[in-house]
Amino acid sequence: MTSADDPIERASGFAIVGYAARFPGAADADEFWQVLAEGRDAVSEVPSDRWDVDEFFDPDPDAPGKIVTRRAGFVDDVTGFDAPFFGMSAREVRLLDPQHRLLLETAWRAVEHAGTAPTALAGTNTGVFVGLATHDYLGMASGELTYPEIEAYMAIGTSNAAAAGRISHRLGLQGPSVAVDTACSSSLVAIHQACQALLLGECDLALAGGANVLLTPATMITFSHAHMLAPDGRCKTFDAAADGYVRGEGCGVIVIKRLADAIRDGDRIRAVIRGSAINQDGASGGLTVPNGIAQQRVIAQALRRAGIAPRDVGYLEAHGTGTSLGDPIEAQAAGAVFGEGRDADRPLLIGSVKTNIGHLEAAAGIAGVIKVILSLEHDVLPPHLHFRNPSPHIPWDRLALQVVREATAWERDSRPRIAGVSSFGFAGTNAHVVIEEAPGAPDQAGQLAVAPGPVERPGDRRFSVLPLSARTPAALAQLAGHYRSWLGAHPEATLADLCFTAGVGRAHFEHRAALVVDSTESAGELLGALADDRPAPGLVRGVSDRTPKTAWLFTGQGSQYAGMARELFETEPVFAQTMARCAQAVADVLEKPLLDVIFDPENEDILRLTTYAQPALFAVEMGLARLWQSWG
Repeated sequence: MTSADDPIERASGFAIVGYAARFPGAADADEFWQVLAEGRDAVSEVPSDRWDVDEFFDPDPDAPGKIVTRRAGFVDDVTGFDAPFFGMSAREVRLLDPQHRLLLETAWRAVEHAGTAPTALAGTNTGVFVGLATHDYLGMASGELTYPEIEAYMAIGTSNAAAAGRISHRLGLQGPSVAVDTACSSSLVAIHQACQALLLGECDLALAGGANVLLTPATMITFSHAHMLAPDGRCKTFDAAADGYVRGEGCGVIVIKRLADAIRDGDRIRAVIRGSAINQDGASGGLTVPNGIAQQRVIAQALRRAGIAPRDVGYLEAHGTGTSLGDPIEAQAAGAVFGEGRDADRPLLIGSVKTNIGHLEAAAGIAGVIKVILSLEHDVLPPHLHFRNPSPHIPWDRLALQVVREATAWERDSRPRIAGVSSFGFAGTNAHVVIEEAPGAPDQAGQLAVAPGPVERPGDRRFSVLPLSARTPAALAQLAGHYRSWLGAHPEATLADLCFTAGVGRAHFEHRAALVVDSTESAGELLGALADDRPAPGLVRGVSDRTPKTAWLFTGQGSQYAGMARELFETEPVFAQTMARCAQAVADVLEKPLLDVIFDPENEDILRLTTYAQPALFAVEMGLARLWQSWG
């Protein structure tokens, strides 16, 4: 009996608690959702800062040194990088592969999206698993530098291993740090490896994803000569006109924890990875020829590990490259597995993000995963583009498959919504991940991720502090503008969540601002003042060039009064819990309960007694200390 035949007990799963992305047409995950929801094709003509498209274009795919298409999916300012933010010199960054730059910045944003300050992960058992496959920057550097100009930074700036290692180094992470190259399936394999490391206890938190950047025409020429590219630059997956894939670039990272740990820690869970699997085509029709039987095996194994019946999967984010050979093989493999036991009136919905942004190669899998997460959060499956005439090479009448032609409500019912994500490498390594919606009541899509914080009640107008910080004054103003825009786009956000996350879920830098606000409207006004560099009541700015040591001095008696701190006790759980603990500690030595003495106006005379005054003041002061600490 092989391992594939062994029944595997359903794992509790792995929680996705944060994500971040930069994809064609989208500077972040919010913009990525807009691309998907609007059914936009973000593929464009090759920009002039990459190569001269007129020089290299030729409609003949066999023309020497030429490319059959003028289009691909590109990210704006892909070589840009905030080197001072990460403490890196210009000399080091000059030889730093843009794929590494994207991964470092995106990993930072993904951790923030999880409601955690990236600096808080230093010294923790956090793993990093990233997929990369192309080496455009190394080729450029090798071609442009003379031998005397080559220096040590070139090795660590272009090594795939260093892409993962640099994230671990900069954040102080002590779990496994692994770079994965299985070509097109790299980032999905990285996610699988992250889950395995969490399962084995090799790490307690994992960052997983991938990156791909298109810098030179060399690889495009290779694929053009292999007749792999769509001449019109449009990915027509499952369509009769499918004639090749469209290259794309981008980066995505997700933050993963064991599900039980995420529930214990009060994390906002975005989705749950129920199971995953990887395998290889083996000796099949050719090294780069897809193997339908191997694809069936990897999907079936992932479902078995997840403990999920094929009929319970509602959507498949297909590999779907848009080739006349690969699409029919994948469709028939998916139909064979997911069709088992499926009702005729409930076909498997299927689509591919490659029709929006192109094939991101090493980052293709993570793009599909983030699309599924966003679809679950927004309760909508976005349209699959360029599907006009179903491919005649796919036996649609025998397969329980339905392409998502238009935006489709992903409705909740008694069963959890489940999706599969496939990614197949051109050298034969296949991966499949099963994703389920987050457990419990759904939160509003886009809401800030926070740990449990102050309770905000309807009509509550108490003041809160919104702390912001950045490395430079210009960056601080830019950050304020980002917060203001985010608030405008998310009217459901609460002030308590906003302030709490800014305080404890973000790293704190030298240039700082504190905004004293009592509503999201007042927060928006002060954020606008900060973004425009205008003074405003309630806006305080300053510079903290070093981290001071903090000491807490609790004063003696004389300032006590009956009813002191009642409002804080009633509105701040941390403050109330601390005062209650202090009262419990002295309950056996006081005749009257301490909290009754503090809050009852009839006990003014008793509160003047040293026996009560000193523990009362200590309880209030300790409550304030713990409250401020909880706010970061």
